[in-house]
Amino acid sequence: MSVSVFRKRAAAPVLAAACALLWGTAFPFIKLGYSAFEIAADDRGAMLLFAGLRFSIAGLMALALTLFKKSGSGSIKNLLPAAALLGAVQTFAQYLFTYIGLGLTTAANTSIITACASFLTVLAVPLFFKSDRITAVKLLGCALGFGGVLIVNRGGGVTAETLPGDLLVFISTVCAAAGNIIAKKAGKGRDPLRLTAWQLLIGGALLCMAGLILGGRLNLLNLNGLLILLWLAFVSAAAFSVWTALLKYNPASKISVFILLVPVFGTLLSGLLLGEQVFRAEVFISLALISAGIILVNLSKVGEKHGV
Repeated sequence: MSVSVFRKRAAAPVLAAACALLWGTAFPFIKLGYSAFEIAADDRGAMLLFAGLRFSIAGLMALALTLFKKSGSGSIKNLLPAAALLGAVQTFAQYLFTYIGLGLTTAANTSIITACASFLTVLAVPLFFKSDRITAVKLLGCALGFGGVLIVNRGGGVTAETLPGDLLVFISTVCAAAGNIIAKKAGKGRDPLRLTAWQLLIGGALLCMAGLILGGRLNLLNLNGLLILLWLAFVSAAAFSVWTALLKYNPASKISVFILLVPVFGTLLSGLLLGEQVFRAEVFISLALISAGIILVNLSKVGEKHGV
């Protein structure tokens, strides 16, 4: 895909929404994967090993694609430190806290807290990129989008029982927002595909180690499970590669807001693939609010240069 595509004002939102759609498919497919590999709800080791294999395979897929490209920007010595930092934060830490937190809180709370990543990115980006300023229109757009996430999850609800899990999921959300900023800074002068490949490989390897330390085991002779794992790996390789390129060539606040679509897509796809009762009025109201929020953020004037 040509670099110019990621810079185009009309193409960038479409590609960002496509990433959200791909990540949305992960919701039902992770559930299908747990079922295929017979992973118990409290088996954190197997869950982390499953996630680690997913990202490691994704990294190998992305790395294979780099063989068909001309030499990317920068040497491997210049690439690896940035990839290691990104892999440790955006892949390992984010998913470690997410998977552990999921077992201690509700799916609704997880979706709501995860959606905070967009807010955190919009608020933090001006500290690192002066051209990407906070505006009232951006904040309104984020508020509308977050309201949509609250509606689709019926408000969630923090209790004393869910609080430990909620805190862990919030830490994972901070890691996700930090990952967006690191990805934008690390992308400067580096090939996004090569950066993504090594990020996923390093983060995936760390997750595999954590899973094995916690006693996780998977039957990799299970063909159905392997096919699901390969699809999830493809989702990660494709979405993270495009997402990293979009962050490199566009304002981080305008791209990160599309994360708000992930829980909605995940809910709708769970209905289609798992037969869950999700086609409710609030889902479509939520989608309308999130769409309005995304439009507001992307129409706001920021007076910036994209390649910062």
